[in-house]
Amino acid sequence: MQLLDGKQTAETIKTEIAQQVELIKATGGKIPHLAAILVGNDGASETYVNSKVADCKQVGFDSTLIRLPADVSEDELLAQVDKLNSDDDIDGFIVQVPLPAHIDETRVTLAIDPAKDVDGFSPTNVGRMCLGLPTFISATPNGIMELLARYQVKTSGKHCVVVGRSNIVGTPMSILMSRNSNPGNATVTLVHSRTPNMAEVCRSADILIVAIGKPDFITGDMVKEGATVIDVGITRLPDSSRASGFRLTGDVDFTSVSPKCAFITPVPGGVGPMTRASLLQNTLKAQNLRQQFKD
Repeated sequence: MQLLDGKQTAETIKTEIAQQVELIKATGGKIPHLAAILVGNDGASETYVNSKVADCKQVGFDSTLIRLPADVSEDELLAQVDKLNSDDDIDGFIVQVPLPAHIDETRVTLAIDPAKDVDGFSPTNVGRMCLGLPTFISATPNGIMELLARYQVKTSGKHCVVVGRSNIVGTPMSILMSRNSNPGNATVTLVHSRTPNMAEVCRSADILIVAIGKPDFITGDMVKEGATVIDVGITRLPDSSRASGFRLTGDVDFTSVSPKCAFITPVPGGVGPMTRASLLQNTLKAQNLRQQFKD
């Protein structure tokens, strides 16, 4: 069993990006600039956005964090989105989700300029992904593909089962793994909460990608020998034995599953760091595309 070390791989990617930023500086180019809008005080979102700010500093990007109160109106948030759309210094930006219940996330997503949509959520970018055209691929699926590529996990001709059908992870993951690319060229089955024989389907997977949001959902009896398992989930569970009072676990029961695997991602330290690194990659791509357009 080999761990797919997302933490170390993400550090390698950030080093590569930092080198490209140094080259941009040396040639008098524009430094990539990533902005984030954070609405309210959700603890997980706060931690995640602060990490993105730190990542930007590490690689030499400019960054802007815009904080808005939880009771901000939808129109006020949309006005801020419009402002970032028209700000020529901003190469890409994200609106951190989840948003408060009174705000329509779809309306906000549709308002983001696709050329600055480094989260890859806009219909334009999703459509381009489906057609196999150059675009911004949402950070988590892109990070998983990068991890598979850098560890040279064989995907062509393999059976890939994706557990979960969200628009952010499961659905785009199923499309990416089926494309004529490397990684890719897999035969893909997507299972979800209405799949009656989920355990049986999972046992047939050469590559199992789990993004269902249920801690320890996939157990050893649901995985075949020699499988590659990608665990996207992360949940805080109470644990009085730890100083923090909790432990982090994924959607996969690592103890029972890992002995059967050829490759497996840990939680934490697997997919999460790759998601953040992919956002930096998308921002650098956005900067390059904007500069090419100007030239």
